[in-house]
Amino acid sequence: MDTAPLLEVKNLSVAFHHDPAVNDISFHINAGETLGLVGESGSGKSVTSLALLRLLPSIAQVTGNIALAGESLLSLPEESMRRHRGRTLSMIFQEPMTALNPVMPIGRQIAEAIEAHHPSASRKSIKEKVLQAMHEVALPNPEARLRDYPHQFSGGQRQRILIAQALINRPRLLIADEPTTALDVTVQAQILSLLNHLRQTHNLSILFISHDLAVVSQIADRVAVMQHGKIVEQAPTNQLFEHPRHPYTRKLLASVPTMQTDRTKPLA
Repeated sequence: MDTAPLLEVKNLSVAFHHDPAVNDISFHINAGETLGLVGESGSGKSVTSLALLRLLPSIAQVTGNIALAGESLLSLPEESMRRHRGRTLSMIFQEPMTALNPVMPIGRQIAEAIEAHHPSASRKSIKEKVLQAMHEVALPNPEARLRDYPHQFSGGQRQRILIAQALINRPRLLIADEPTTALDVTVQAQILSLLNHLRQTHNLSILFISHDLAVVSQIADRVAVMQHGKIVEQAPTNQLFEHPRHPYTRKLLASVPTMQTDRTKPLA
């Protein structure tokens, strides 16, 4: 039985003009597992995700090793890497209104993900897959809304469109970069429930990036905590919340408000 991780990152470092943004980090994600990558803004989370997809600008110096299903991504020719993006590994980017094209109908945008990897697919089969994906992420009345534009959807619905786009080619690994930011708590819960359902249905692995420990606690099997470009602690979710070892992790946990929080005092 193969027990090797689906994704294995070893000694990954990223620098811009020799200024380090990510410093010698290592982590892994097993098949069907969700790893939460947590840290404050500027800690290196999004740079890490873009390094996995090899979407960093040319000025970035990237060293280390990123292996997906045993294949080293950093050594692949760009054409081979392009075949992986959106197919073997895919990403939900932050801010749906900037990630989606405002002047293109959403059905067309979702279809592009299929056409990029299946250029010989018929228009009928593409439309069927788009509608199936829209149904799967619980977008209301997909048949009537294929030609609608992003501004005609709510924030939560736009996030579902991005999820449909990211998952339509059935990737093995999904990178979700702050997918619930700016959504109210009810919609956050719906998106987290949807991701959990899709993970179980498709044996999907997820790298879930967030600054919000409360959100991560609802979806992650394990948590890696980043500070100043380094991973300072990794542990199963329950263990990390109950027995945090690193001072930074304890400070993050202390900053999460609860029903017992004294509202007259500033958060730690």
